Amino acid sequence: MATPRRWLGMALLLLALNTGLAGGQAFFLPWQQPQSCAATQYFDIASLSCGQCGPSQTKGHRDTSCACQPGFKIISNNGGSITCEKCPEDTSGVTQDGWDCIACPYELTAEGKCKCPINEILVERDTNGTLLKTALCVQCDGTEQSFAAPNALNNRCIRCEPTFVSVSKSCTCQNPNILTGGLCFRSPGNFPSKETPTVWFGKLGITLVSAWFSKNLQAAAAACLLYSNLTSCQALGNMCVMNMNILNSGSTDACGLFQYVYMNTIGLGTVHSVSFWRQNLPWLYYGDQPGSASQVLETTPFPTSFTFKGTNNNIKLDFIAASYDAEGNFLQWQHLEDGIFQLCPDTLTRLRAAYTFGTTYQQKCKISVSKILKDYSNPVFYDVFLEYHNEEDKQQYLWAVPVLNLNLQYNEAFINKGSNMNSWLLTRRIFLVDTLSGRENELGNQPRIIRIASEITISIRLVPNTQRGAIYPPLITIVYNDVLVQNPNTENVMVSFSVNYEMNQSEARIQTDIALGVLGGLAVLWSLLRTAGWKRRIGSPMIDLQTVLKFLLFYAGDLANVFFTITVGTGIYWLVFFKAQQFVSVLLPLPSQEDHFVSYLGCAFTLKTLQFLHLLASQLSIDIFFIDWERPRGKVLKAVEGEGGVRSISAPVSIWRTYFIANEWNEIQTIRKINPLFQVLAVLFFLEVVGFSNLAIMDSSSDLTRSPESYIAPSSRILRYGVSASLWLVIAIIQIIYFSVFYERFVEDKIRQYVDLCCMSNISVFLLSHRCFGYYIHGRSVHGHSDTNMEEMNLNLKREAENLCSQRGLLPNTDGQTFQISISNRMRQHYDRIHETLTRKHGPVRLLNSSATTFEQSTKAYHTMNKFLGSFIDHVHKEMDYIVKDKLLLERLLGMEFMEPMDKSIFYNDEGHSFSDVLYYGNESVLLIFDLLFFTVVDMATQSFVLAAVLTYLQQEIFRFIRNSVGQKNLASKTLVDERFLI
Repeated sequence: MATPRRWLGMALLLLALNTGLAGGQAFFLPWQQPQSCAATQYFDIASLSCGQCGPSQTKGHRDTSCACQPGFKIISNNGGSITCEKCPEDTSGVTQDGWDCIACPYELTAEGKCKCPINEILVERDTNGTLLKTALCVQCDGTEQSFAAPNALNNRCIRCEPTFVSVSKSCTCQNPNILTGGLCFRSPGNFPSKETPTVWFGKLGITLVSAWFSKNLQAAAAACLLYSNLTSCQALGNMCVMNMNILNSGSTDACGLFQYVYMNTIGLGTVHSVSFWRQNLPWLYYGDQPGSASQVLETTPFPTSFTFKGTNNNIKLDFIAASYDAEGNFLQWQHLEDGIFQLCPDTLTRLRAAYTFGTTYQQKCKISVSKILKDYSNPVFYDVFLEYHNEEDKQQYLWAVPVLNLNLQYNEAFINKGSNMNSWLLTRRIFLVDTLSGRENELGNQPRIIRIASEITISIRLVPNTQRGAIYPPLITIVYNDVLVQNPNTENVMVSFSVNYEMNQSEARIQTDIALGVLGGLAVLWSLLRTAGWKRRIGSPMIDLQTVLKFLLFYAGDLANVFFTITVGTGIYWLVFFKAQQFVSVLLPLPSQEDHFVSYLGCAFTLKTLQFLHLLASQLSIDIFFIDWERPRGKVLKAVEGEGGVRSISAPVSIWRTYFIANEWNEIQTIRKINPLFQVLAVLFFLEVVGFSNLAIMDSSSDLTRSPESYIAPSSRILRYGVSASLWLVIAIIQIIYFSVFYERFVEDKIRQYVDLCCMSNISVFLLSHRCFGYYIHGRSVHGHSDTNMEEMNLNLKREAENLCSQRGLLPNTDGQTFQISISNRMRQHYDRIHETLTRKHGPVRLLNSSATTFEQSTKAYHTMNKFLGSFIDHVHKEMDYIVKDKLLLERLLGMEFMEPMDKSIFYNDEGHSFSDVLYYGNESVLLIFDLLFFTVVDMATQSFVLAAVLTYLQQEIFRFIRNSVGQKNLASKTLVDERFLI
């Protein structure tokens, strides 16, 4: 049962807790670091703050405890603070552990502890642990039988290093023997030596005396040469790798010593029958001079093949590396898919994606120097292999992966930086970070310079004409960067890791160039034919500068179509054959190999832009006139000015029908066979929402959706173009089919409706797109009049529906209302004389601000043109008559006329309503390709489908506005329809 005292204690505790929480206690503390504590303070690991050391104390070497000053011993120690006591005068020294005072036979160290001469050990206790009053300095017995010497701490005698015993039969290394790196050797006679081993940091232009090289280089080389010591040989090879595998004639640096050992151990034989791999030595080079790279990389294919879809064995690149420390000790086998070569941090899933066959991998980031010093304090060296399974004997094998070190110098030349493979010198061993060779004076010091693998690229090359995914041996290309360490916390290093896949693209490029040559030649012939047809249409047989310029404009458009065809074919080819293959036979071009394709695309866009602007200029300068067939109906009385009387005149004809037809023409100038806004939005929807953009990623997957946790490879410019161009064309074709088959047939056909409207309005349209060529829409009403009331109009329509009146065609008993016309020079000259009067003021007459005389002249010219063209259609002018005929099949196919109108003009029956050629509607292919190329070029430059869609729509609207605005002004100028009535 609880006592009253216990209940009281619990109540007080709850009260205290409640008070603390109710008072809004803040849970924070000042941040202090161990190194920020003063010399008389220590860092208290319990309170995470600096604590004060006691009297006669100073901060310990670990910063987390106190230490007694020299001459003071420890009385107590709680792990942080201690208690010290001064030693007596006769025992002024302090033992090595700091807990006792002792008399020293010789001098004291700076810490107040005993110090013995060289080759003697310090003894403070006897064999049973009893503390001696006076410490002893005992000399180790280095003579035969004992061969003892002090250990590194000078507190125990141990057996001498074996090289001392074998060389000098003692623990001293006397002349003529050589003492280096703690080892004793007999001089091998002509063994090269270097008094001050240095490391050349070429990026910084600094030669540094390395503490590691000074201590170990000569010893490792001698032990490797004289005793075939395995770890010493590995350590020597590592120092050569740290020195960038530099080979210079007569050099005695690490690589020079390695080559000396290599040449003097030829009798030891080779490893695994590899001529470059000497027994007991690491395999560093593919030969001792350049020239073997092509044989290594292109002679023998890798023994197994790879696929995009299959088992894990043939869709993964199973790289494995044997790792060593700087001293030459073997560490372990490590798989590269664990991310050991990828210095940038990421999830394991994304890191392992680098080794999925066919996935182009790129990783790039900045790493702080302080993190490098912390994570890579000891360099690790790697020999990389590619593991494969032999189907015949069911065994696992390793294929050595060569390395192309771009920092390597051969006789002071960077031979690996060129593109000529025959000048390369391939190597084997690499490291990621070297923080060891850049240390000066003492190995415990912070390195002055660190060397880091800033660029690592694994290249996979496909065997030409393979159908089963055969590859050549992979190649690791590596670039090292030297970093001068000054302020590690603020300094950063850019590092990158990538995996590239490539194949020989020369055959594909040759085929593309052949196709370009053939199609380009056909484009020249077609442009010549079009130029000849244009010359006939303008009625000028002479070849002049204008003819040459016109040919170049035609050729620009035709050549743009050639480039467009080639680029679309190329994009779809790579999209289909790369993504759909199971057994790998093709690989995507590298970004540098895509430049040829991008130049083709740029040419296509530039030339198509020129063709589009030429088309726009042509449409904005056509000649057009509306022939009003309406005649006055009856007489009206009109007052005669100055005479005070009236007289009877013909009733005026309404101009509103002409204004109406002009407005309708103005509205159909920019209609198209597709909806441009829907086109852009639909393409963007399929690319970004449905996920077709994922087909442009440079990997083997054909999935339209990707997991956010998975690695997303960079996009291929060719695949982006292939995907976007395919979608654009498919959606456009679907729109055109829909508008042609369904919408225009069952909903609305504005082109044919315009022809019907002209007939109902009793107005014909006379168009001249060239000087002697154009189009005619016969709109003469079969009812004689159209300026009538609703009742009569409905009656006329009913009669026409019941076939109670004649047909609408220009010729009797025909329905042909649209024609292509080829007029004679005489007809054109007469037209120009009247038209000159119409446009004398360089524009339409302004009804409100024109003088009466000018207005009357323009009105007279309008009626004159209307009367002339009406009489021309009615065959009144025998000297300017015309005939109506059908075009020959070849003429229709080529889009030109073989017969030249000499005395009579020629009207060609045109059931296809080709007058739309002077509108957007009849040039859909040009507009469609121009929009597509604009979209893809913007995407190619910005790598953004969204931005490309927005800019494409903006350019469509801008050019549509220009076409409408300038076309409206041209319409007003040529027809005398005031622009204010064009709404």
